Amino acid sequence: MHYLTDAGTWLVVVSAIVIVSACVVLHYEVLNACNRYLPVLSHRIRRRVLILIFVVLATHVIEIWLFGVGYFFLVQRYAVGSLTGLKAMDLPDFVYFSAMTYSTVGFGDAVPVGAIRFLAGMEALTGFVMITWSASYTFLEMQRDWRPE
Repeated sequence: MHYLTDAGTWLVVVSAIVIVSACVVLHYEVLNACNRYLPVLSHRIRRRVLILIFVVLATHVIEIWLFGVGYFFLVQRYAVGSLTGLKAMDLPDFVYFSAMTYSTVGFGDAVPVGAIRFLAGMEALTGFVMITWSASYTFLEMQRDWRPE
């Protein structure tokens, strides 16, 4: 029960809400912009699909970095957990951990300890949903008028 009264736990919960919300809004806005501007950028479906894939990949990288920066500040500044298995805990290490979590590859050499485990769980769920959303949108874009050349 002491977890519910721990300020660090609530800081992680609020951080998770903010980061997840930022990812969802960013993803929505990027896909909405793709829907509007891809047909204008190119009338060739192959070029549109390539642009879409690069834009979607860049969006996922930005979302991974959002989580990575969140872990970095929560651990380094507020000491609400740590990552075991890493010799250093610099920003690139947290971004690496974020990429493994977001892509649902899973924990390997870095494992979250403490309150940041909640953020890791939320990131895995968010990453799964964002990747699925991107795949669904890409499928619809290709299905619209894909003709192999």
